Amino acid sequence: MLSTDAAHSLADAFGCTPGSIGAEPSEVADRLFVQQVDAQLRFEQSWADIQRYLLSILDVAGLDPVAAEELTVIPGAEEVLALLELRLQATSGAWDVIVVDCAPTAETLRLLALPEALGWYMHRVLPVERRVVKALRPVLSRAAGVPMPGDGVFDALERLHAELDEVRGLLSGPDASVRIVLTPENVVLAEARRAYTSLSLFGYRVDGVVANRIFPADGADDWRAGWVMAQDEVLERVTESFAGLPIWRSPYRPGEPVGVAALTALARELYDDADPLATSSGPGPFRISSGEHGAVLRLSLPLVSSAEVHLARNGDDLVVTVGSYRRLITLPSGLARYRVAGARVEQGELQVRFVEDPADETGR
Repeated sequence: MLSTDAAHSLADAFGCTPGSIGAEPSEVADRLFVQQVDAQLRFEQSWADIQRYLLSILDVAGLDPVAAEELTVIPGAEEVLALLELRLQATSGAWDVIVVDCAPTAETLRLLALPEALGWYMHRVLPVERRVVKALRPVLSRAAGVPMPGDGVFDALERLHAELDEVRGLLSGPDASVRIVLTPENVVLAEARRAYTSLSLFGYRVDGVVANRIFPADGADDWRAGWVMAQDEVLERVTESFAGLPIWRSPYRPGEPVGVAALTALARELYDDADPLATSSGPGPFRISSGEHGAVLRLSLPLVSSAEVHLARNGDDLVVTVGSYRRLITLPSGLARYRVAGARVEQGELQVRFVEDPADETGR
């Protein structure tokens, strides 16, 4: 088990002594290992070449070296590097299951969208930029007095992209899924609903919901009775919002579950006879079906209406925007020459219909 949350609270949750969990997996119970990612080590391996180039530019600009080093650390670096560590562990074949404890919703969604966004830049912009810089490096360096990036910088970006792209493949594949954890409060439910939609937009499979810290109804005084009633109303909306997904309920416990024994008891009570590691089966959130008259691209988009989805075509890319999140879907070569004939959201799924472009027919 590892965490993408920079707070690194796994050691506290398992009741481990400070320093007992480090950069390598540590066994806290039989066949249960916990790891806190060594962000500095992974940073040096994946970002060092790029950082050296950025530091050389800031040095020419006369910036203080300490301030320059701070500026060359990418925001959210620890979370990104935790994903790279996940890739190493997943491809090692050493583990039956890897559980990733994610940061709060907004940070996690930005993180999971990064590999695809970086992929668009790598395929569309970087090859051209690399050729231009190589051709003009001597002229630009003399004219501007600023060092131009060398092949090592571009190679480092390509390596970083390849590693993150592999992480995305692992997390969006049939053997991985996301489990949403919420407390029965209106604001939290609204955030969880948005997370469900956004995760589906980026092709990640959600396999269930854990409703945590539910007040028990037995023996409630007036104050707790009010909370029980309020939570019951929210839990009804949770059931409606995540229809078709299993919803596990965890009651508010008299004490904080810290340590392996307490967490084991919580898990047994929560999942009962169900397999906590079971993931949903069936088709993934993104698929394409072909027919005699064209093709249909299907993307799971629960909890939104057609009016909330904006669709655009930009060359070989289909741009899907829902709220503040946007995904660029590079169309397969078989669809790239087709035109969009219509789109709708039906039963929690975006359906985009493609037909062969008559102009393309006459041009062949």
